[in-house]
Order: sequence, then C-alpha cells, then structure tokens
Amino acid sequence: MKREMYRQGDILLVAADELPAGAEELAPTDRIVLAYGEVTGHAHTVASMQALMYAQGDVRYLKVSECGADLVHEEHSTIHLLPGVYRIVHQREYVPDSSRLVLD
Repeated sequence: MKREMYRQGDILLVAADELPAGAEELAPTDRIVLAYGEVTGHAHTVASMQALMYAQGDVRYLKVSECGADLVHEEHSTIHLLPGVYRIVHQREYVPDSSRLVLD
C-alpha cells in the first residue's frame, strides 16, 4: 500500500490509516504550528480551519480536512496536503552518544 509522505525542511508528515485510540485534540488557534525555527522564528504551519492537531503521548498527528490544507513556511515552498491523517515526525540528527532535533 502506497503511503503519502511530505517533507518540508526538518518536518516529515507520514500518512496514517486513522487517529490512534486515545489521541486527544489539542486546543485550536488561528494556525497550527508543527515546528518553530530556532534561529529565525519562522514556523511550519497549517491554518486551523484546514486541519486539527492531536496528541497521543509525545506523538503528534495532523488531521487534514476534506478540502486539503497548505503547509506553509517562510523559507520553503508551500505544500498542499491531501485529506487524511498524518503522523508528524521531527527530523533528528546524530550527536555522539545521543541524538537531537534538527533545527530549521
């Protein structure tokens, strides 16, 4: 089965069949921030009227509406996301004896 995946900088969205049981909706605001840039303050965002964000423990999910959604960042091209549920993955980099999140 082919799975949709989208990468924008240090963020990867991987299609999931459905939200996992027990996933809780995070309080919506005018935009959903998937990740903030450490240096510039820019952010990977989706308009909240196009999607909802959920959490199950430390794992975050994005549920995109039937109209789709635009993943936006000031330093990357906008990506149109197809409707569905996506697991949000933050890229990690190797550091001797550990790992850390990649900072965009």
